[in-house]
Amino acid sequence: MQSNDFAYMSVAELSQKLHAKELSPVEVVEASIERIEKRNESLNAFVFTDFENARKLAKESEKKLLNGTAGVMEGIPTATKDLFDYYPTWPNTMGGIRCLKDRPSSSYNIYMKRMVDAGAIPIGKTNSPTMGFRGTCDNYLFGATRNPFNIAKNSGGSSGGSAAAVADGLVPMAEGTDGGGSIRIPAAWCGLFGYKADLGTVPFICRPNAFGATNPFFFEMALTRSVEDAAMALNVIAGYDPADPHSINWQRDYTDCLHGDICGKRIAFTTNFGIFPVEEEIATIVTKSAEKFESLGAHVESVNFDLHRTHIELSDVWCRLIVMSAIETVEGLKKDGIDLMTKFRDDIPPELMRWIEIGYKTTLKDYLYDQMLRTEVYDALQNVLAKYDYIISPTLCCSPVDNAGDGNTKGPSTINGEAIDPLIGWCMTYFTNFTGHPSASVPAGLTKAGLPVGMQIIGRRFDDIGVLRASYQFERAQPWSWIYDIPQKRSI
Repeated sequence: MQSNDFAYMSVAELSQKLHAKELSPVEVVEASIERIEKRNESLNAFVFTDFENARKLAKESEKKLLNGTAGVMEGIPTATKDLFDYYPTWPNTMGGIRCLKDRPSSSYNIYMKRMVDAGAIPIGKTNSPTMGFRGTCDNYLFGATRNPFNIAKNSGGSSGGSAAAVADGLVPMAEGTDGGGSIRIPAAWCGLFGYKADLGTVPFICRPNAFGATNPFFFEMALTRSVEDAAMALNVIAGYDPADPHSINWQRDYTDCLHGDICGKRIAFTTNFGIFPVEEEIATIVTKSAEKFESLGAHVESVNFDLHRTHIELSDVWCRLIVMSAIETVEGLKKDGIDLMTKFRDDIPPELMRWIEIGYKTTLKDYLYDQMLRTEVYDALQNVLAKYDYIISPTLCCSPVDNAGDGNTKGPSTINGEAIDPLIGWCMTYFTNFTGHPSASVPAGLTKAGLPVGMQIIGRRFDDIGVLRASYQFERAQPWSWIYDIPQKRSI
C-alpha cells in the first residue's frame, strides 16, 4: 500500500484492519509520516513532530497486536494541540509564544494519557493561536495554519492545526480543546465532525486552580472525519477522574448508542439566535441541511430565542471570562521567571494583551455581572430545550477568512455591513461554553467557492448520546466523505 491509501481511512476501518492483522502499525505510522513530510509544509498544521518515538511505539504496538494485549486504539496515529502541557518532554509554546519555544511539557493531558494507554501513537503537536484566544489559527512563532480546502484561507481556531491535519489525511484523528468553540470552529471550516461533550463527560485537569476551566467551561475531544470515529474516541477519553471536580462517572458505549433513530424528535431551528448577522449563503446551506431531519422523522420548527443582549455584549462577556485563564498563565510563567507583561510583551498579540489588561482591572462586581449575563444565555437555551430535543443553527456566521501573513489573522470585523468582534463574535459556538450543553458541528455542505460549512447541533444537558445519535443519523442521510476529494487532489 502507498501512503495515500491510508490517508482517508477512518479510525474504525484502521482499527479493524490492525486488529485483524491485515495492516501493521509500522505501515500505518510510516504512511502518516510520509504524508506529513510531503504535505505539512503547505499547510503548517504540525509545528513539532517526533517520528523517532512514533516509530518505536509502532513496533511495540505490533508486538501487542500479535500477543493479544493490544488496546482499542492500538497503532492509530494521533496528534495533540500545542496549547497546554500535553506530552512529557515535547515543547509547549502555549500557542506560539516565542519565548516558550524551547520550554518542554512536564505532563500528559487527559486526551494523550488515555489515548496512549489505549495504544494510540502520538506523532507530534499541532498549531494553535496564542493561549487559544481567538477563532482563527495563527501566531507570531509559527504563523498561520492554512485550510486544506484552500490554502489561502485559515483553518479556524483554536484547534486549527489539528483540524487541518485530519482534513488533509495526515492523521485520522487529533486532539482539540474547546473553550468558546475551538473544536467546532475549525471543524466547520475544515469540513470535519467536531464534538464538545457535556460538562463532566470528559475530564479537564487544571492546576493549581482545579476550577480554572469553568469560566467559561473548557472541553477536550478528538477532531475526526466521521461521527463513529468521534464516538470511538469518546469511549477512550470519557470517564471519571478524581482530579476534575466536575467529572462524572458515566458507564457508556458511545458507538453502540449511535444507531437508534430520531423519529419523533422535535428540533428548534435558528439561523442566527435572533442576534447574529450571518452570510446569506451559509444560512441557505444550513437551512437546507436542517430540513434533512424531516426525512428522518423529526419535526423541525423555526424558533425565536429570548436573548435581550447584542452579540457584541455577549462576545465581550466571553472575552472577559476566558481571559482569567490567560491571567493564570501569565502569573504562572512569572513565577518561573518569564514575565510576559514586560520583557516578552511583544510575543502577545495586541488584542489579547488588551483583554489581559482589562482582566487585571476587573472587579468582583464586574465578574458577577458577567455571570448574570451568562445565566441569561443559559436560561434562553433551557427555555427552548424544555420544548425541543435539539437546537440546530449554523456553527459560524461566515466562511473561512484569508490568512493575514503577519502572524495575526483575525476573523471578520463586519458581516452583512454589521460590526462584529473579530476574535469570536462571528462564532455561534461560545453559548454552550457558557452553559455546558453538549454540541457538535457537522459538515452541512460547501459554498460556491468550495469551502466547507458547518451546522451546529445542541442537545439537552447530559444528552451526549442524543447529540451523537442525531449527528450520526444526519451523516447517514447526507454523507459528507466526498468533500475530502478536494484536499486529496490539492497540489502541494
